[in-house]
Amino acid sequence: MKKVYWRPPNLSRMGLVLVAVLSGAVMSGVELLPETKKQRNYGEKVTAARLALECMKAIKMEKARLGLGSDPDIDPAETGMIGDNFTQVTSNTGLLSSKLTTTNPNWAAVVLDLMVKAGIGEGDVVAVGVSGSFPGLNVATYAAISTLKLRPIVVASVSSSEWGANNVEYLWLDMERTLREAHLIDFAAAGATYGGIDDVGIGLSEEGRQFIDEAIERNNVRKLDPASLADAIEQRMTLYDELAGNAPIKAYINVGGGSASVGTHVGKKQFKPGLNLEPPLGAPDSVMMRFARRDVPVIHLARMKLIAESYGLPFAQRTAIPIGQGRVFVNNEYDWRLALGGLITIVAILLGFLRFDVGMRMLRGMRKRDRGDTPEPMV
Repeated sequence: MKKVYWRPPNLSRMGLVLVAVLSGAVMSGVELLPETKKQRNYGEKVTAARLALECMKAIKMEKARLGLGSDPDIDPAETGMIGDNFTQVTSNTGLLSSKLTTTNPNWAAVVLDLMVKAGIGEGDVVAVGVSGSFPGLNVATYAAISTLKLRPIVVASVSSSEWGANNVEYLWLDMERTLREAHLIDFAAAGATYGGIDDVGIGLSEEGRQFIDEAIERNNVRKLDPASLADAIEQRMTLYDELAGNAPIKAYINVGGGSASVGTHVGKKQFKPGLNLEPPLGAPDSVMMRFARRDVPVIHLARMKLIAESYGLPFAQRTAIPIGQGRVFVNNEYDWRLALGGLITIVAILLGFLRFDVGMRMLRGMRKRDRGDTPEPMV
């Protein structure tokens, strides 16, 4: 059986090349002339980032007053958000690069964006788990919560990994108090634990535990004193539900890698960085897993390099980052008008050359003009 198909009449190689060149030029124009577009909730993101910066400045000033200045070798931007390598309340090792990354106040815009994507709105109750390990990220989270006017229930692990809030006389709970006294935030941790391995302070010295007990007492925070990791998870869930009352908890926000919050290092990796709308398969028991099984969105602020890359924020920066920098605020996107015009142009070119033979007649006309219209004289 002979195949029947349509073939453009008199289609030359030059015609094909011209069609390809013109189509490529149109597509290049769309690629090279993107539209710079403000992202959703741009105004709130800028507000949150500015608030985070003010919070960092307040903490830095208080640290200076206490004689806890920044070491320019480990905190080159002098943010005040980087602690010491090791103190009596240091619970674990930590990556300085990750700690530096989260000193950028624009992380508040990232957290706010994740909250909006989770469907959180003004007046909603959110459960929050923070630790002393990432004070910069804690500040960003608090700034986003304040900007969206949420009702947070916060449980803090007071100890810290390396380079976090581990100055024994000025721990994370003290930083919270600084922010409240400066009227930058109007909430604080409702409960606190030692943190560290299994959330029960394994590895901390007796002196380190004493420093944490003193911080909990002077900041008037309810102490949770679990006997095991399972008990730590249970006590946190009980506190969240108790303080939420009849109001539904609309999201759980985890900052860092606290044992009770993520379960184990396995659980920390099984939840993806950023927004999680369903529980991962086979993840161990944790506060994140408990909320995920309730169909509560989980915002997992960990593995910061991956989140930084997705939002266009720098990693391990060593200079101050201006407010509003990053794809979380402004992004280059295709100009839909230019793209639509390009598509119409390409379709017109294809129809003109391949269907209606207009292009080929134009090419033949051009060749005739090149040869000239005057007839050669007869001999």
